[in-house]
Amino acid sequence: MNTDTTTITEKSSWRDYYDLCKPKVVALLLLTSIVGVVLASPPGEISIFILVMSTLGIGLGAAAGAAINQIVERESDARMDRTENRPLPQGRVSQQHAFIFAMLMAAASVFILTAWINVLTAALTFASMIGYAVVYTMYLKKATPQNIVIGGLAGAAPPLLGWASVTGTIDAHALLLVLIIYTWTPPHFWALAIHRRDDYAKVNLPMLPVTHGIEFTKYSILGYTILMFMVTLLPYLAYMRGEFYLVSAVILGLYFFYKVFLLMFSSRKNAAIMTFVYSINYLMLLFISMVIDHYFSNEINQFLCGTVQYNCF
Repeated sequence: MNTDTTTITEKSSWRDYYDLCKPKVVALLLLTSIVGVVLASPPGEISIFILVMSTLGIGLGAAAGAAINQIVERESDARMDRTENRPLPQGRVSQQHAFIFAMLMAAASVFILTAWINVLTAALTFASMIGYAVVYTMYLKKATPQNIVIGGLAGAAPPLLGWASVTGTIDAHALLLVLIIYTWTPPHFWALAIHRRDDYAKVNLPMLPVTHGIEFTKYSILGYTILMFMVTLLPYLAYMRGEFYLVSAVILGLYFFYKVFLLMFSSRKNAAIMTFVYSINYLMLLFISMVIDHYFSNEINQFLCGTVQYNCF
């Protein structure tokens, strides 16, 4: 082992490897996969074993993809204010050790899901990991300002993975959840890209605000927000979810529009990052509302309607 690697290893801590996993991103992905498990299970009949093992396997796959992403982008990360303190640019973890760590997590993910869940979930999880770590990170991100649109499917997959963990099939309702996250991703990410435009320009990444300007990006965010809002109504229109979800989706969506309008027309310097932050809370609350509706739809309708008759709207 050479001296540089030894020095890096001695400075490494569990926290550095934890940071390689992008824990906040993975946590949001796991929330949506857990919701997929819950919605695919009849109320009160959820398998704790499937919930735990699928969450572990999907989480390890997502973390492996995040670590590979940081290995590939270590040089550009070192030049960006937002990412310069990550473990690889700072030399706290070597590229070799990060790669071994990522491969161990990827292997553990495939093994857990194949052995204790089902082959379909293992295959879909592996495919989404490759989609993010290889297709998006290595190619799309540097090739086109539509990178997040084309590559967004990988990040939208977790609810399908959770659903498939229970059913072993690709269900149309699960694909609706994927579509929600897919249409949510551009306004979510482009808001951050506006806030960090100079960072991306510095490393020549063709993010939409860099290639087409901030104003064009704002209108693109509005367009995708309209599309996202319409898509979030589909679970109700498809009789997948009830009135509580519908009301929640409308309220959360209208506030999303408010944030987007502030981004477009106000002079607040923090409007972009505030839109980005709300988009995270929006997705969390939207998916949580599905779980509440799943378990308590009858009780909620009785309360709202003042009668024991279901579906009185």
